[in-house]
Amino acid sequence: MLAAIEFPSWIRPEILPFFPQFPLRWYGLMYLVAFGITYLLFRYQVKERKLEFSDDDIANFFLACILGLILGARLFGTLLYDPTGYYWTKPWLVFWPFAESGQFTGFRGMSYHGGFVGVVIGGLVYSRRGKLDFWNWADMMAVSVPLGYTFGRLGNFINGELWGKVSTAPWAIIFPDAQRLPFSIPWVREIAERTGLATDSAMVNLARHPSQLYEALFEGVVLWLVLWFIVRRMKGFKGLATGAYIASYGFVRFFIEYFREPDADLGYIITWGDPEASIHLFTTPWNFSMGQILCALMVAAGIGLILFRRHSAYQEQSLLAAARNERSKIDSAKRRLRKAK
Repeated sequence: MLAAIEFPSWIRPEILPFFPQFPLRWYGLMYLVAFGITYLLFRYQVKERKLEFSDDDIANFFLACILGLILGARLFGTLLYDPTGYYWTKPWLVFWPFAESGQFTGFRGMSYHGGFVGVVIGGLVYSRRGKLDFWNWADMMAVSVPLGYTFGRLGNFINGELWGKVSTAPWAIIFPDAQRLPFSIPWVREIAERTGLATDSAMVNLARHPSQLYEALFEGVVLWLVLWFIVRRMKGFKGLATGAYIASYGFVRFFIEYFREPDADLGYIITWGDPEASIHLFTTPWNFSMGQILCALMVAAGIGLILFRRHSAYQEQSLLAAARNERSKIDSAKRRLRKAK
């Protein structure tokens, strides 16, 4: 009896497979849904706070952020996560959505961390040019993004990509495009037999963690609930929600990365636990992927931002208090002069 879940055969990456040269994919649609949900949540906060910004102001801010997201995600995904150096030698292909054969492929290889950096830069540049309060806008964006992010990971699941490590959990899924592993390897044979996948074939496709769904749930829905219903309502300082998002996202994803298979070309970047460990199986918590390294940096950056913004807010309050005190002294002196006359 098979103790795993077969990836549903009725799930297809294409919405309309009738135009193979220009397929309309669910993944692209999920991006549009993510942008739309984030926009609506952001706009709701602007109206809730009664901020005097038009829909055009919000739309232009989002356009700058989306442009930064695409640029950053694509640059990181092609130049940082591709160890072959292919895009370094042919940089004009970074933003070319066609294969060399002419087949339309879209933008495969989008990095979350690169997209995050791009959003920050895009939002910062627009805020400076439009003389907007960047931290105020960043906080509203931070509590809106996670729910939209959920749909991006659902798009990864529909594509049957970014699967997790080999697992014997009852909810583990056999992804059709996952790498087949040699049945001759002892641990592969043992897991195959435990899950009812024993075969006479030399290669076997083992069940894996649906890490895309883990991310959609915890980095998306759960994180959004915490930020939207708790952090958003805290009477803190500007930048608190932004720092909380950066640190909490990095923290949650760091641990989910233990269940997600690292990029085959990169493998583990740090191997303190077992230098010979397979990337397909969790064996030690002391081997770290590129994603975990970047997430650790996010946690440090988020905590650092919170401390920095709290210190800045304290200084601003101190200066305001000193200014009010000085103003009170001046008003008092003026009253004494009037009485003396």
